[in-house]
Amino acid sequence: MSAATDEPALERYPAHLHAGYRTATRRLRVSAVDEAAPDVRHLTLVDPDGAPLAPHEPGAHLVLAVGPDVRNAYSLTGDGFLPRTYEISVLLKRAEDGGTGGSARVHALCVGDEVEVEGPRSSFAPRHDQRHTLLLAAGIGITPVLSHARAVARWGGTAEVVYSYRPGRAAHLEELRSLAEHPAITLREVSGAAATAALLAERLADQPLGSHAYACGPPAFLDAYVEAAERACWPASRVHLERFSAPELDPGVAFTAVLADGERLGVAPGTSLLEALLAHGRPVANLCRQGVCGECVVPVRAGEVEHRDLVLSDGERAAGDRMLSCVSRGAHEGAVIEVEV
Repeated sequence: MSAATDEPALERYPAHLHAGYRTATRRLRVSAVDEAAPDVRHLTLVDPDGAPLAPHEPGAHLVLAVGPDVRNAYSLTGDGFLPRTYEISVLLKRAEDGGTGGSARVHALCVGDEVEVEGPRSSFAPRHDQRHTLLLAAGIGITPVLSHARAVARWGGTAEVVYSYRPGRAAHLEELRSLAEHPAITLREVSGAAATAALLAERLADQPLGSHAYACGPPAFLDAYVEAAERACWPASRVHLERFSAPELDPGVAFTAVLADGERLGVAPGTSLLEALLAHGRPVANLCRQGVCGECVVPVRAGEVEHRDLVLSDGERAAGDRMLSCVSRGAHEGAVIEVEV
């Protein structure tokens, strides 16, 4: 930008504002609604004006505003290449199963309705140096795995898909079976916890060098996946996963956060740093509030953190320069953490 003008470059060159690259908050229209499985609704979303949509990496998600101040992320099932539609499959999660009503609101959408969205965003993207892809899913965890499998089929490479599901309740099974007709895609189906754990162990022990593994599903499935990968001596850098939820956490202890301007903020047990910051008018981007999406990460200047998230790697935690404000806390009673907020 020259000294002669303070006009932003994007405003001076409107070609860069092509609608197909929009990922900020905007409205999309529901163009189709289908039943992908019992209690799983598949929605197709389009731009109301027929504009193209932003491309995305396999495994990306879309954030939907599903109620007042409620935003949920849903995995996109397409391969992300020059999409004209975004497609998501949403499992109806009832209150007795820990649901908050967001999925019920999505299930209530009809053709022609409009919904506010953000993204796509990517937190489960493939590694581009992989020589082979092992894709593992259970239940509704098939949605990002299907996106990965479709991308492999489009761009080349090889992939093996393991799908664990309850009989009669599999989502996108016919699409997966069609993909498996591609010579580079192999599909293995399994039901039952014991059989699934055994198949995970078998397949993780029998992959070619240069493979990367990706898994998505409920906590017990992901725990079995991580344990099987460790037993098979997989490097942690090649073991990838996406969680939809996190286990319940204890209230923790009281600590103090020192903000960038020197203000000291007390954080009581049972209150997260994120909640305390928002209550004091300090805006912090956030989404899941469970430590699984990485949206609320804040920089840390000093202090010992008890990391409770499921996002940061061991190396990132050891560096001590960031924390997920929704779940992580001071490491001991009275701890002081300096954050750049």
